[in-house]
Amino acid sequence: MRNSVSPDGNGILNPAVDPTNMMPPPNQQPASDQPFSLETNRVESSIPNANKPGETWVYPSQQMFWNAMLRKGWKWRDDQLSQNDMAHIISIHNRNNEDAWDEIRKWEAFHDREAKPQLKSFAGKASQYSPRARFRSWLGYELPYDRHDWIVRRGNEEVRYIIDYYDGGDVDSQSHRFTLLDVRPALDSPQALFLRMKAALLRWISS
Repeated sequence: MRNSVSPDGNGILNPAVDPTNMMPPPNQQPASDQPFSLETNRVESSIPNANKPGETWVYPSQQMFWNAMLRKGWKWRDDQLSQNDMAHIISIHNRNNEDAWDEIRKWEAFHDREAKPQLKSFAGKASQYSPRARFRSWLGYELPYDRHDWIVRRGNEEVRYIIDYYDGGDVDSQSHRFTLLDVRPALDSPQALFLRMKAALLRWISS
């Protein structure tokens, strides 16, 4: 993975970017101005990794998350986060991903149960609002605070899912949930359109 190449914003190939998550190699080293030490242990998810048969995706450590935020331009002095805050942030991050995968599995239940879905890759697109998110904003609803596109492999088929993340208010101290997720297959095929119409009908019938 470390020798993969991917174009950056200027069209220049960056040999350090992993195409499965669009991230550079994991960095577990403390930043030069970091005010406290952070955990480097990583938690295994329940999400099957399509690139490593029999394995699941592994979540970033607190230190990796801190370094990733710095790389995106975050100024830690503006927020004054504590070690305990970072532990909560990681828990929220992991909970969001587990919940997103649960939602994807519900969609995948429409398909062949023998073809177990696995996550191949994902990419954050926070500034690229989905058409549905924009339409909702025109109706007066808030825009999502984040967006991910996940590529799921089902047998020999690959399908793209869009996940919009909305602020759901205060964080539940037990479950670490606060995000409202809007998860659905991208409209990349007639099949995806049919499934979304079918799901909408089932919701209407059960309401």
